[in-house]
Amino acid sequence: MPQYNPPLRDMQFVMHELLNVVDELKMLPGHEDIDVETINAVLEEGGKFASEVIFPINLSGDAEGCTLDKTTHEVTAPKGFKEAYKQYVEGGWPALGCDPEYGGQGLPHLVNQFFYEMLNSANQAWTMYPGLSHGAYEALHAHGTPEQKATYLPKLTSGEWTGTMCLTEPHCGTDLGLLRTKAEPQADGTYKITGAKIFISAGEHDMAENIVHLVLARLPDAPAGSKGISLFIVPKFNVNADGSLGSRNGIFCAGLEHKMGIHGNATAQIVLEEAVGTMVGQPNKGLAAMFVMMNAARLGVGNQSLGLTEVAYQNAVAYAKDRLQMRALSGPKAPDKPADPIIVHPDVRKMLLTARAFAEGGRMLQAYTVLQLDKALKSDDEDERKEADAEVALLTPIIKAFITDNGWLATSHCMQVYGGHGFIHEWGMEQYVRDARINMIYEGTNTIQSLDLLGRKVLGNNGATLKKFGKKIAAFIEEEGTNEAMQEFVNPLADLGDKVNKLTQELGMKAFGNPDEVGAAAVDYLRVVGHMTFAYFFAQAAKIALAKKDSGDPFYTAKLATARFYFAKLLPETASLIRTARAGLAPLMEMEEALF
Repeated sequence: MPQYNPPLRDMQFVMHELLNVVDELKMLPGHEDIDVETINAVLEEGGKFASEVIFPINLSGDAEGCTLDKTTHEVTAPKGFKEAYKQYVEGGWPALGCDPEYGGQGLPHLVNQFFYEMLNSANQAWTMYPGLSHGAYEALHAHGTPEQKATYLPKLTSGEWTGTMCLTEPHCGTDLGLLRTKAEPQADGTYKITGAKIFISAGEHDMAENIVHLVLARLPDAPAGSKGISLFIVPKFNVNADGSLGSRNGIFCAGLEHKMGIHGNATAQIVLEEAVGTMVGQPNKGLAAMFVMMNAARLGVGNQSLGLTEVAYQNAVAYAKDRLQMRALSGPKAPDKPADPIIVHPDVRKMLLTARAFAEGGRMLQAYTVLQLDKALKSDDEDERKEADAEVALLTPIIKAFITDNGWLATSHCMQVYGGHGFIHEWGMEQYVRDARINMIYEGTNTIQSLDLLGRKVLGNNGATLKKFGKKIAAFIEEEGTNEAMQEFVNPLADLGDKVNKLTQELGMKAFGNPDEVGAAAVDYLRVVGHMTFAYFFAQAAKIALAKKDSGDPFYTAKLATARFYFAKLLPETASLIRTARAGLAPLMEMEEALF
């Protein structure tokens, strides 16, 4: 059976030694009293909930899946899911990072992010039910009317109600400009909404008393394309003026997708038949409001793969230490046993260290980005808010695509460590591989994220935001330039920074001639920049570990070894990526369609 131990020590390292988050957060209004002890205590209790309450129902939930009653359109979650959600609500966990004005605890988003990493490790399918509520909360908090906030935010904050995002339709996928769902205005200011949505995660379930759907639809006179999309709140049960639940709304689940993974989460086909909704924000400006939820979801999906990478690594290590197979090529390492544990074999170690490095690198990048998000939301300095917001926008597609790509590689490596047992459900590893694969697809495929990074976030402002981030890297390189012990980290980082600058300029010039050059290079480019961010954080982590390696704490010895592995074995991937990015459009477009 699989196991999971919350990585609290590494989380504490990232927060308190690498990023000094308490000092940063204390500068923000509302967080003046935050301290190390509070953060650590919250996450320790959160780790217990993850490992003791929802982890034990992960394997069984995957085997059982969700059940749809086609007569009532009601969905039943796997055994134990509803009871675990009740404990989650009773523990106050939904309110962790929410606004105190609506019943929230007002803790930093950073704390909630680490809590959710542990939930994702323990049970990604279960975590998606409350996880989507945070995006709905953020969208309404930013764009809802005072009446909408008063009606919905306290219930989303408490967890009594959950939320979803209803975007795509059978014919349009990611291209939301093609959506057809219609919203007809009514005399009372509401709208009757009719249409069909697909792939709606947590779209129907029995875990909460109401589900708040945020639905994209078109007004009768809406212009074509993405400029004619409006956003609506469409609750499962209509809400009375006093806040109580009223009649069943005309929105229901018509089917559940039979998926490769995340079986414990209901991926619903949603039908709306004159469902009553209220508009969020301005007419035809729905995407702006929904992007708040979409960006939160993209950070959340990166966090899902981070969680899966961590739990897959933990289990593969435990198996590799226990499984006896062959002898080491250099001679027996366990002469008292009939064979050596497979962890002695170099390639097994390579697979394990790859997963470990991807987990630790992802954790540093996630934490740094969400710290900037806290600044963007809370700082009373407008310049700081704008700069932090721009950095979050830059790093969000990297988090979504790079960490989920890495999660797929890491879980696949960890399954390989198990050999034949990796395919067997009871060991748990094959579920992590299946669950990890969807994260590369939904909330905008990783190619979409790559186009967003290179086309919008970098070339869209002539690289201004990337250059600002690059200046932070350059300052660190200059600071450590004369430190002999840091040269194995600083020199490759400096070299990659120079290459990224040159590659960005080159691709920008090509794009002027033919915009399709962006599409040809974007995926490789994002992975290169992703490695640059990981290298930056691993170099900083190595600096700390070098200073404390003689402390007697094996944590720092392991951290230094992981950083060295990353720079020696994983970072060199950037050389081939840069080469393929430079190969350009011609090799992709030369073949005529008829020859495919």
